[in-house]
Amino acid sequence: MERYIGIDVHRDSTTICVVSATGKRVRREIVETNGQVLVRYLKLLRGTLHVCIEESSWSEWLHEVLSPHVAKLVVYQSQWTPGAKSDAIDAHGLAEKLRLGQVGPGVFKSPHRYRKLREWARVYQALTQDVARAKNRLKSQLQRRGVRCVGTSVYDPRQRDSWLRQLPVSMRPTTQLLGLELDGLVELRTQAEAALLEESHRHRVTKILETAPGLGPIRTALLIATVITPHRFRSKRQFWSYCGFGVVTRSSADWIQTESGWIKARAVQTRGLNRNHNPTLKGIFKGAAITVIHQTQADHPLKEAYARLLDGGTRPPLARLTIARKIAATVLAMWKTEEVYRAGS
Repeated sequence: MERYIGIDVHRDSTTICVVSATGKRVRREIVETNGQVLVRYLKLLRGTLHVCIEESSWSEWLHEVLSPHVAKLVVYQSQWTPGAKSDAIDAHGLAEKLRLGQVGPGVFKSPHRYRKLREWARVYQALTQDVARAKNRLKSQLQRRGVRCVGTSVYDPRQRDSWLRQLPVSMRPTTQLLGLELDGLVELRTQAEAALLEESHRHRVTKILETAPGLGPIRTALLIATVITPHRFRSKRQFWSYCGFGVVTRSSADWIQTESGWIKARAVQTRGLNRNHNPTLKGIFKGAAITVIHQTQADHPLKEAYARLLDGGTRPPLARLTIARKIAATVLAMWKTEEVYRAGS
């Protein structure tokens, strides 16, 4: 007896909808958002349980708590749809999508692998974004009074007094406060970076991946925390799509009718990269490509490949994309085989 369960989770309440293999709604309950309560409810149900939850800040916790008690648990990346919306409709929709096989493989979850490293990666990335915002606030405070501030000296606490003297007296206390905010965030980010690198180097695979072109300690740590395992991807093409390097072609009116029948039209096709991707990985490999292009030796194979692309008429952005795809494919192969990078091999 198959039971398909959709769970719509909120801070205080959780709506659960249970449907049978034929699509008949068996039960619908509202329970407290509590791990023990949810497990207790699932134990009351009979049959083989298949559960579907939406991707959210709750999903990793729910996956860890509920997966030992069900036959299958899928995390679904929801998409906006028009029409009526409520907790009951959402829960029933998740159960129906799971029953009809419309959820695909689901969002990858592995709560127990690299847990500490992933937490430090989240904190480091959040603090990095906060530092960027604080820098923009500080520079904007100066520019709104016509102060020309170019470069990074405006962020240096040792030179802050000279910048403050260029502002009206009424603005100096608030600008000083923004500077102190930036100093505090920079210190916190430094601590998070040190902890991230320390935790990353506890794992053997880190030393292997750090030999890849363009990947330093920070990029390697973020890469491991994001991908977790390379065996999620059957080939480099799936990995490229996950990184945002998958080429998408769009066309319309593909066929035209002639006296001999239908033939394929030679229409101009719109090409681009897939938008559904992981932005962290895209930033890692694009940054690695830029590092290889500008900072490696002239005889590096990837740098030579970049030069050949430019000589062949390829535009620089597309050439950088090609190098980023090569690095991503190389890293995936290194990780799967656990072999260090060898240039030219």
